[in-house]
Amino acid sequence: MKKIALLSLVTASVLMAGGYKIPETSLNAVALSAANIAHSHGADAAYYNPANMVFMEDKEQMEMDLMYIGLDPINYQGSTTTSLGLITNNVDIDAENETFFVPSLHYVSGKAGETRIGLSVVSPGGLSKRWDEEPGKTTSQEFTLEIIEVNPTVAIPVSDKVAVAFGFRILYTSGVVKSDGQLSPVPTHRATRDLTGDSFDFGYNLALAYKPTSDLDIGLTYRSQVNLTIEGKAELSENVMFGTYDGDGSVTVPLPASASLALAYTLPSKTTIEFVYERNMWSAYKELDFGYEGALSTPILTAAFDDPKTKDWKDTSAYRLGITQELDAVTLMAGAVYDESPVPEETLGFELPGSNSLSLSFGGRYQISKELDVGLAVLYSMRESRKVKNDSIDGEFTNSDVLLVSTGIGYKF
Repeated sequence: MKKIALLSLVTASVLMAGGYKIPETSLNAVALSAANIAHSHGADAAYYNPANMVFMEDKEQMEMDLMYIGLDPINYQGSTTTSLGLITNNVDIDAENETFFVPSLHYVSGKAGETRIGLSVVSPGGLSKRWDEEPGKTTSQEFTLEIIEVNPTVAIPVSDKVAVAFGFRILYTSGVVKSDGQLSPVPTHRATRDLTGDSFDFGYNLALAYKPTSDLDIGLTYRSQVNLTIEGKAELSENVMFGTYDGDGSVTVPLPASASLALAYTLPSKTTIEFVYERNMWSAYKELDFGYEGALSTPILTAAFDDPKTKDWKDTSAYRLGITQELDAVTLMAGAVYDESPVPEETLGFELPGSNSLSLSFGGRYQISKELDVGLAVLYSMRESRKVKNDSIDGEFTNSDVLLVSTGIGYKF
């Protein structure tokens, strides 16, 4: 395990969902705003509802996707106060524009008796936020978080209408956090940190698929909380008392548990309408507390980088709607989602200025042959402006919209 006490891991992100989760990890999920839990019959069922693998045709299926993520440069206007009393008024700064390319892979096996096996490799959370101007960079010059999840699953039929599934979550996390800025009213007083770290952590997921009629699908899924146990290296310094630290560090933050209940109904026109209610247990994130190998050398370093930071995030809900229209060689999809932010006003900062969002999406797949299809999907997330007044921030964050574009190829054999 290499470098640091990684960051506000949790705060180290700019995400597609409330908090730092990314629910859209396949082409269909982007096109349907992740309303593909009950009626999921492609290779990405291995991730979104692996119980549905039981009801898929007896062929191996594979899908490879590449998603572009574009984050608008968030603007902040207002005033700030550091932990050591420096007040800055008339602040008007922009975060850096961020772009990412995120691949994913989904696979469903043929039947082994009645059992099906699935495998997904996705990025379920993370990304980055950078501020190159003070006072933003004083605490959040860079917060970068990358999470890769390998999720093998097994699906078993209970009856001709009911199936269940379980799987293991294997997560690799890496991150970087940097800050560099003036902390106190003393003009020359500056403090810096440079942290890096990684970890392997584990969890599980459960799923149920119920088909009471040929037109109605019901899905229930649960993904366990995974505590990200980051370990690595920390380099800290401040130039008033000449404090420095260069050693090991650690921090534990939660990737929260989530549960989804989904209902999908297919009309005679081959139009499927799906509604998903999702609950995310963000209240597990109580505080951010870095650990170091021994005490830091000065009280300034302790106050700036070691004292626990209260977070007290709250559980949130997401409401997802997806519509799928099957034609001869084309499948059209559209979706919408309203997603709540878990970040309370009292603890919101530059590392993750979250707000509620409304997202709209559309996309399609074209069947080239019986074995091969290709597709394209777009999602645009419109995030609310957020006025904040707490101990460190008194102002407004705006311009935090997100664009996702996913392209993919599916193959049956």
